[in-house]
Order: sequence, then C-alpha cells, then structure tokens
Amino acid sequence: MRRKLVAGNWKMNGNLVANATLLAEIKAGAVAAGCDVALCVPAPYLAQCQVMLAGSAIGLGAQDVSAHVAGAYTGEVAVSMLADFACHYVIVGHSERRAYHAESDAAVAQKALRALEAGVTPIVCVGETLVEREAGQTEAVVGRQLEAVLDVLADTGLAKIVVAYEPVWAIGTGKTATPQMAQDVHLALRSRLAKRSAAAALEVRILYGGSMKPDNAAELLAMPDIDGGLIGGAALKSADFLAIVAAV
Repeated sequence: MRRKLVAGNWKMNGNLVANATLLAEIKAGAVAAGCDVALCVPAPYLAQCQVMLAGSAIGLGAQDVSAHVAGAYTGEVAVSMLADFACHYVIVGHSERRAYHAESDAAVAQKALRALEAGVTPIVCVGETLVEREAGQTEAVVGRQLEAVLDVLADTGLAKIVVAYEPVWAIGTGKTATPQMAQDVHLALRSRLAKRSAAAALEVRILYGGSMKPDNAAELLAMPDIDGGLIGGAALKSADFLAIVAAV
C-alpha cells in the first residue's frame, strides 16, 4: 500500500524570520503524522531549512534543478548542490516553470533524470490548461508530459519518481477539480505507468496539486489513486498545512 505524501511548495515566498516560525510550527505539529511530509522551499533558504528540520521526519525539497551537471550555466542550481543540503525531493516541470520559462517536456525529463542520478526524488508535475480541458485533451496532454519522462528512465528509476497532477486552471484560482475529476486523471496516469511497468505503477505515488485545502483534502485523499498532495498557498500557513496532513 502506497504511503501518502503531503508536500508543501512555498513557491517564491518567505524570509528568514517568517520561515523560522513556520518551520517550528510545522515541525511540532507533524510529529505524529500518518504520512510522509515534505517542504519544497526557495533555494536561498535550503540551509536554514536543513538546520531547522534536522532530527525530524520532514523531508526537505527544492523547487527546481538544472538539467546540467555543472558548468557555465549562470543562475542555475545543480542537483549535486541540492544533495549537499540533504534534499530528498525536487519539483520538476511545475506548470509555472513550463509557462513562464518555456520548459519543454524534454527538458523536464532531463531534470528528472539528473535528480535520480543523484539520489534525489523528482516530483514530476503534469497538468492541463482550461482550454485543453474544455477541448477534451486532458488525458492526451498529461499523457504526453508523463511519457517524455518515462522515455528517459529505466524501470528501476521509474519506480522512484513521484508524479503530481496539477490542473493548471485550478491553481491559485480557487477552483478545484471534483474528487472524481481528479481521480479520473490520476487513474489515467497510473494506467500509463502500468503500460511501461505494472510493478512501478503500483509503487509510484501520484499527488494532487490543484488547490488542495483543509476543507477539501479528506474527500480528495479518499480517492484510490490520489496518494497525497502538492500544496501551494496552504503550505504557507501552518494550521492549514497541518490540517491537510491530519486529513490523511
């Protein structure tokens, strides 16, 4: 049985003082969590978070990684650097990276591969826009995005990834896919995984990343193929984040 994962994505938010308070509250509140918990924080705060989360079961994560190992790539962060801070997770292919930085499916696949090579778990994001959903293209879009990653991974690596379905139209808009709508896409993604490896399809956790909040978390998490959440706005409020953890 897959152990659920609740991963907070702070996006471009935070400061040293506010982080310290938020980390202390989450660390204290997640002691008896019945699931895996992770926080994906801005790169400048990895050192602070590593120190403050030491000794806890909360996994540290980053929000992006370079597809390159090292070299003249100004502004990029190599996976070896994330490993230096004991990062367990890194988000790749978030819809905001795809939209604002024109990241292609192929680039996201390379980032996932780099992460796995360094022993860091990539949280591979897939998702459709409102236009694509209304055109009936949801499964085709998320399938294409996932296949690009599957194409570069061996079966052993495939079982080690985490997938996050984030309907772009539901991020930061207050709109949320119904639990059944989310379940349908999660099942389609698992079916794609199963075509490559039935064993991996049973192991890979698929998170929901479309505005999961305390008031809808339990219903979403009750779906058989929703294995947790990639949490945005609610991850910046300890009470909301911990309520989602408790909903598991």
